[in-house]
Amino acid sequence: MPIATPEVYNEMLDRAKAGKFAYPAINVTSTQTLHAALRGFAEAESDGIIQISTGGAEFLGGQYSKDMVSGAVALAEFAHVVAKKYPVNIALHTDHCPKDKLDGYVRPLLAISQERVAAGQNPLFQSHMWDGSAEKLDENLAIAQELLAEAVKAKIILEVEITPTGGEEDGVSHEINDELYTTVADVERTAEALGLGEKGRYLLAASFGNVHGVYKPGNVVLRPELLRDLQDGIAAKSGKNDPFDFVFHGGSGSTAEEIRTALENGVVKMNLDTDTQYAFTRPVADHMFRNYDAVLKVDGEVGTKSKYDPRTWGKLAEAGMAERVTKACADLRATGTKLK
Repeated sequence: MPIATPEVYNEMLDRAKAGKFAYPAINVTSTQTLHAALRGFAEAESDGIIQISTGGAEFLGGQYSKDMVSGAVALAEFAHVVAKKYPVNIALHTDHCPKDKLDGYVRPLLAISQERVAAGQNPLFQSHMWDGSAEKLDENLAIAQELLAEAVKAKIILEVEITPTGGEEDGVSHEINDELYTTVADVERTAEALGLGEKGRYLLAASFGNVHGVYKPGNVVLRPELLRDLQDGIAAKSGKNDPFDFVFHGGSGSTAEEIRTALENGVVKMNLDTDTQYAFTRPVADHMFRNYDAVLKVDGEVGTKSKYDPRTWGKLAEAGMAERVTKACADLRATGTKLK
């Protein structure tokens, strides 16, 4: 199947919301990690979301120029070609983009998709994220209003993060403290600024103790039940049940119970990066340790070409990451839910 059209992406999100499951959103940084994500979704018979962060886009742009836009565009174009060979629908998304990178990342990508739509084509990406969590909420929402209007022109869904997620992601960091919990007042202001769909669809990354990266049990207190308070707080005033499509950030290491509670309360997308990075790298490390004398020309020897050939260990890496994506689909109840 091809990359999801705007209509298919909206249907994917609607089905997830109604069925109380969510799509893993897998960060990729290469054509190989892209294939690993696609393979994982296909093996799970789940549609999915593949995303590129600013750091990932810079890496994809090459270390000579480190151009985020060309890196993101190149991988998206590649994805539009190769995704046709996988029997699932895939949405392309750009991950965290703070204020100082909007002009060098999201705004140019929105312009590219607007040009495509004006020419009768589909947008290059299906959604973009604005991460204003480091800004005051008033400024965060003012920028979100502007970006949402531009996204609508490109038939793109906007993701917004209105309050901080702890830890560090591509240079944006927040302390782990009581500010990591979104309040009903926060989402009331969000609904006033962005509407509840009438101004354009958006995904909402609310905070319920989430932390990016790796953490040990006990270091973070997740409260996914808070999402129910946020839904009900706005429903009472708007008359619209479960008005928000929530995103679960900092999901690596979450318990099955925490994930289930989040799904019941409106999460339709859960980001996964740290765990898939490890799943990709672990088989490579294993191969290198087991074949030390073969992958290196030690003591004047010539090594073994079949062992240091990137295709050899690259296939192991792809399989390892694909397996972790498949597990994520199962954890999020997405297995077997692909659109026919």
